[in-house]
Amino acid sequence: MPQDGVLTNFAKYDIIVNMSAKLDKMAAWPIGKLLFSMGIPAVFSMLIQAMYNVVDSVYISSYSQDALFAIGLAAPLQMVGLSVALGGAVGVGTLISRRLGERNYKEAGDVAGTGVIITVLHTFLIMIIGIFFSKPFLSMFTDRQVIIDLGYDYLLICMGVCFGQMFSILFERLLQAQGNMMFPMFAQLIGAVCNIVLDPVFIFGMGPIPEMGMAGAAVATVIGQIAGMIFITFTVVLGKHDVKLNFKGLKIEKDRLKDIYGVGLPTAVINMVASITTTLMNGVLVLFSENAVTALSIYFKLQSFVFMPVYGFNQGALPILSYTYGAGNAPRYAKTVKLYTATACACMALGTILFFFKPDWLLSFFTMDEALFNVTVTTLKIISLSFVPAAVSIVVTTVFQSFGRGTISMVQSVLRQLAVLVPLAYLLAQFGKLDIVWLAYPIAEILVALIFIPMAYKTYRLHFGLNTKS
Repeated sequence: MPQDGVLTNFAKYDIIVNMSAKLDKMAAWPIGKLLFSMGIPAVFSMLIQAMYNVVDSVYISSYSQDALFAIGLAAPLQMVGLSVALGGAVGVGTLISRRLGERNYKEAGDVAGTGVIITVLHTFLIMIIGIFFSKPFLSMFTDRQVIIDLGYDYLLICMGVCFGQMFSILFERLLQAQGNMMFPMFAQLIGAVCNIVLDPVFIFGMGPIPEMGMAGAAVATVIGQIAGMIFITFTVVLGKHDVKLNFKGLKIEKDRLKDIYGVGLPTAVINMVASITTTLMNGVLVLFSENAVTALSIYFKLQSFVFMPVYGFNQGALPILSYTYGAGNAPRYAKTVKLYTATACACMALGTILFFFKPDWLLSFFTMDEALFNVTVTTLKIISLSFVPAAVSIVVTTVFQSFGRGTISMVQSVLRQLAVLVPLAYLLAQFGKLDIVWLAYPIAEILVALIFIPMAYKTYRLHFGLNTKS
């Protein structure tokens, strides 16, 4: 983490922030109109992203089942890059929303400029991890050299050329913090469409492009990320927004970094917990079969269609909640949480119905043998029972983040995805039946939701200075 005085020779981003209709809507629009106007574009863009994730795996499954297994092993390490990007961006975006709610426009701009610097540092960190740690990581789960090579080809490119992803996420969150959801949607759409179109070209070869297999899937991924980054960068630099970047001298302040990482670091840890959990779960599942690991990987690809809408509304809800907290409007805050909770649970309930009753239709897009198909059907059915309580936990996490209580949200996520889930899965695995292991997911989600719902309510009353008695 940079210290005071470091990077003082960098060009400073001086932010000119003006009152505008975009900022007014955060305070004046009806909550329903505001949440859906900000959430639906993010939902749409994330559904496109989910479609890319699935299409990517569909193409890879057509290439070989070994490649599908390799990408399942590689996914947790790849998540580390996404976790770091989201951590920095969420910390910056949340703090900007709070400062705008307080009408502290100069500080909101300084936060945005600081975000650019820390993103540069984060990018180099992920590149180093991808280059030097990919092979040792993959070797932890298999001694089959073909799997290690396939996974390494993929990770080396995705993590070694990660700057497109890192800066896209930062600038998207910067705009979302100001209530602008359309341009981030377009950026993600551009990236996803590029990826989907280029996947078959680079994986299987087309025209002058040779067959590249797993490396081709990675090349298509980073090209899509860079395309989205170019669009969103020009939008931020040249467009008319509440937060406008101008190049001048930049001073990195310790207090600002503390505020950014106060939310951003727990957010990164929350996402890295998912990576650690998947790694540990793969260690449990590989004792049963490679098909079990692949089934979990396919599940994660498909469940993104269910979780992405909830996270899309999260991108709309978090700036609203942060702004409303900064403005000190408790009734408006509570109304936003209630509407977000109802929307998230509805999305997850529909997902549960689809996964439980139509898993064969979902899997019809993949190329797999009968054994893998049967394992994956059961996986989808059982884990889908965790969707609705997971929706509640996601809302609760958003509440803690909006108050700057990132540590609590981090603890919640660690319990939900690691401290409860993994030991429970390990214990259930002792029965020797894979089907029973999947029950760890719904059990963990229900337990953690029951613990943290009252904590979130108490935190809400505390931060708004209300009587903590119900």
